[in-house]
Amino acid sequence: MTAAAASWHPLSPGERSVAIEVLVHGPLSRTELARRLDLSAGSLTRLTKPLIESGLLIEVPEAGGPAEVRQGRPSQPLDVVADSRSFIGFKVTGDMVYGVVTTLRSEIVARHDRALTTHDPAEVTDVLAEMTDELSRAHPSHVAGIGIGVGGLVQERAVVGESPFLDWRDVPLAELVEDRTGLPVVVENDVAALVEAETWFGAGRGLERFVVLTIGAGIGYGLVLNGRRVPYAEEDRGFGRHWIVNPNGPLTPEGERGSAVSLLTIPNIRYQVRAATGRDHTYEEILALAAAGEPMPARVIDEAARALGTLVAQIANFAMPQKILLAGEGVGLMDVAGKVVDDTVRFHRHPLAAPIDLETKVSDFHDWARGAAVLAIQVLVLGTAEA
Repeated sequence: MTAAAASWHPLSPGERSVAIEVLVHGPLSRTELARRLDLSAGSLTRLTKPLIESGLLIEVPEAGGPAEVRQGRPSQPLDVVADSRSFIGFKVTGDMVYGVVTTLRSEIVARHDRALTTHDPAEVTDVLAEMTDELSRAHPSHVAGIGIGVGGLVQERAVVGESPFLDWRDVPLAELVEDRTGLPVVVENDVAALVEAETWFGAGRGLERFVVLTIGAGIGYGLVLNGRRVPYAEEDRGFGRHWIVNPNGPLTPEGERGSAVSLLTIPNIRYQVRAATGRDHTYEEILALAAAGEPMPARVIDEAARALGTLVAQIANFAMPQKILLAGEGVGLMDVAGKVVDDTVRFHRHPLAAPIDLETKVSDFHDWARGAAVLAIQVLVLGTAEA
């Protein structure tokens, strides 16, 4: 975190807990809020008063019922004003920048994309600054901050330590964009940002143990325990490259033989088909050919499906999550070979093991940008800067 948001005064730990609970689960009555946070009525009143006075929380009518009675007078549920502040999120790829504007509850209200013709940090900063201006003018609600998601290693939510997609090392991206826009900026690994968004506002909301697995240009993994994402030093430095799911699997340009990366990523699936047929196909074309029964695409997709089933089963066996979210640009694999995935999962699980709650989400790059905006919401508004 490199700058503090000016929208609200810094929150104390107690105020932060109240604000997060209402933001993620609200509107909530004071009775329910006190129960969730194990607070007395007096403590809750002390913590909510400054949040209401600052405009972060408001009292709202309770739908379908009378107002709660508290100390002899009606009490209305507490909620946030979702559109009181806006947040800009960017997902930076090797050739595009995808931008969104979200509300305080991460609903996307505007989108804007730009081609990226250079990887020079100064010129990428120019693109981000120009897009910020365009998005701000298109959605005039007060912009409180910017979140940027990058594939690679990000340090202290400010510096891109390493990004193979951009060929960057030690780029102080947050500082560069802050200097150009005048807005506070948070930068994070794109998978970590997506995990945070799904934990707060998506498939993992309210869960103690939750996993996000992404397949696309690479393999991404995020683990949530006790409702909080678990950071790790190797984040996005080749997850899946050494996770061998089939020792006899293919040898590809990226990843060890038979690794999750070799078998599951879109570039390597395309490589396998091209090497076997001499023809280059898009991922969508390969899926269609496999569905139509074309032998080589069908074989590659079948191997990928078995690899995915093995990976999901191993994650479930060791992490024991309540739910696994499968996301990313490569999840179309499930439409073509979902039964193979399911059969493989069952094969690698104990016969009496509970079924895995596997949710599939077709994610486009705007979902990744939304994840970056959620990081801005967390860090810049609520002060949850812990990585």
